[in-house]
Amino acid sequence: MSQKRALITGITGQDGSYLAELLISKGYKVFGIKRRTSAPIMENIIHIANEIEFIDGDLQDLGSLIQAVKISNPDEVYNLAAQSFVGTSWAQPVLTAQSTAIGVTNMLEAVRLVKPDARFYQASSSEMFGKVVETPQVETTPFYPRSPYGVAKVYGHWITVNYRESYDMFACSGILFNHESPRRGIEFVTRKVTDAVARIKLGLQNELRMGNLDSKRDWGFAGDYVQAMWLMLQQDAPDDFVISTGETHTVEELVEIAFSHAGLNWRDYIVIDPKFVRPAEVDLLLGDCTKAKEKLGWKLDVGFEELVKMMVDSDLERVRKEIR
Repeated sequence: MSQKRALITGITGQDGSYLAELLISKGYKVFGIKRRTSAPIMENIIHIANEIEFIDGDLQDLGSLIQAVKISNPDEVYNLAAQSFVGTSWAQPVLTAQSTAIGVTNMLEAVRLVKPDARFYQASSSEMFGKVVETPQVETTPFYPRSPYGVAKVYGHWITVNYRESYDMFACSGILFNHESPRRGIEFVTRKVTDAVARIKLGLQNELRMGNLDSKRDWGFAGDYVQAMWLMLQQDAPDDFVISTGETHTVEELVEIAFSHAGLNWRDYIVIDPKFVRPAEVDLLLGDCTKAKEKLGWKLDVGFEELVKMMVDSDLERVRKEIR
């Protein structure tokens, strides 16, 4: 049996790095699309970089994607690249639409033209549910996005369904709820909190400015969620799945666990700053992943409290190295 080949966009990000590790462990030949920049950010995958074949490309450049599919000749394509920070999507709505929405069409079109039998995974998002019309959210819950990012993700989701139905492509979307890890970008609230805890603990910072502490999210571990991505592409037929923990936690709970793990009282350091309250807030996201558990056999290994503590420990170790 020949070695399976996979092409990953967004391979240098949190999800891309965990997925690359998983696929390499399963014996895949892994190709990763990265944008040509003078100083690419490789910290998430530096430990496996010599096992990945990198291809220069950009989701906004169809020609580069066609070339990437020709070079990689993939059995599986995982489209994880996007402008993925919700807050930035208000400041850069056009860029968000071009990469997070139109970029999906470009990637699908490249696969359709060059390798139409490749299996395709699209990274959809719980932010598509936005102002939720039912709780918990399942695969059939109507979308009501509350940010340019959420709107762009809805487009990406439906164009994936459209290509599946129009061209008989094996194209799936994973509607992933918030998933975090020590590799999460510092601009996301979980890493913002755990990084601040480390800096406060080590005397480099004396406060943490936050927005709405009452917001609730369904937070899981990214390492668990990439398992679901892979499982979706191993099925007999393409389908879409909600991937979540089925539990909800407030930002305040996140803050309390993180500070407490470092032996600190969060109330001594948190400052509420209106600047961090979003123009249109998503108040409650809670996913029901029954379908994924039953059809994919997917399961969670890392719980919320364990995840937060893992992230605090990682940031403490990193910041200690910085100040040596």
